[in-house]
Amino acid sequence: MQISRYHGLGNDFLIAFAETIPSQAPALARQFCDRSSPWGADGLVFGTPGTQNQYMFSLFNADGGRAEVSGNGLACFGHALAKKLSVDDLSLEVDTTVGPRSIKVNGVANQDQVMATVGMGQPQKGPDFAGLNLDLVGFGGGRMDSVDLGNPHLVIEVDNIDSVDLAQVGPAVEAFFMPTGCNVHIVQAQNANALSMRPWERGVGLTEACGTGATATALVAHRWGLVGGEVAVSMPGGVANITVEGEPTYRCRSTFETTFEVADG
Repeated sequence: MQISRYHGLGNDFLIAFAETIPSQAPALARQFCDRSSPWGADGLVFGTPGTQNQYMFSLFNADGGRAEVSGNGLACFGHALAKKLSVDDLSLEVDTTVGPRSIKVNGVANQDQVMATVGMGQPQKGPDFAGLNLDLVGFGGGRMDSVDLGNPHLVIEVDNIDSVDLAQVGPAVEAFFMPTGCNVHIVQAQNANALSMRPWERGVGLTEACGTGATATALVAHRWGLVGGEVAVSMPGGVANITVEGEPTYRCRSTFETTFEVADG
C-alpha cells in the first residue's frame, strides 16, 4: 500500500487510495499515526470509490476512532487527488459519512504546496452543554457556544489563549460530552476580521490546526458579533481564511511531504 503524508497548517494526515477500506483500518491508524513510529500523523485517510461521487473520503483519527469529516483533511485529500490525477486545476465533490463536501485546488500539478478551498456543509445545532461548569475543571473562561459541522465543536471565549493549559482543559471539558466526545476550542478576538484560536481535537488531542474547528470558531464569533463575514483565524500552525455566510468555506495551505510503501498485512 502506498501512503502519502500531507499537512494543512501542521495538521498532518497519511493518505492512501484503495478499492475498499481495509478491515484493520483502526489498527493501522493507531500504528501509523503513533508519533513514535517512522510516520506519525493526526489521522489516516482512505480514498475509495464513492456512491454519489467518484471518491469517498474516510478518516480515522490517531486513536483509531472514525472521524466524520475534517477541513484540513479534505484540503490535503484534494491536493493528493490532484497529484494522483496529474491535473492543474481540481474542482469536485467527494463523499463523506456526513454528506458531500466540495474541494477546489488550483495550479497543483507537481507542486508540493498549494491553496485549497473546502465547502464545509451547512452548520447545525451543536451538542448540548447545559450544566457544563468550567470552574470545575479549573478554568473560568467566558462565553461558550457549540456548532455541528458534521462533527461536534464547543467554542470557549477567553481573554488570553496563551494563558490556558489546553492540554489539561481540553480533555477535562471533552469528558462532559462522553461517550460521543467533542472537539474543544478556545478563541480570542483580535479585531473585526481576525481571531486567534487553539484546538483540542477529539481522538487526537492538541493539534497545530483544525479546519472544522476554525470554521466553527468563526461561526460562533460571528454569532457573537465579534467578527464579520470574512475571518482570518490564526492557529499554532498558521492562518486559515473562513467565509461564514451561506455555506461556510475554509481556505488553507496544503503541503505534500513524502510518500512511502507499506507491505500488505
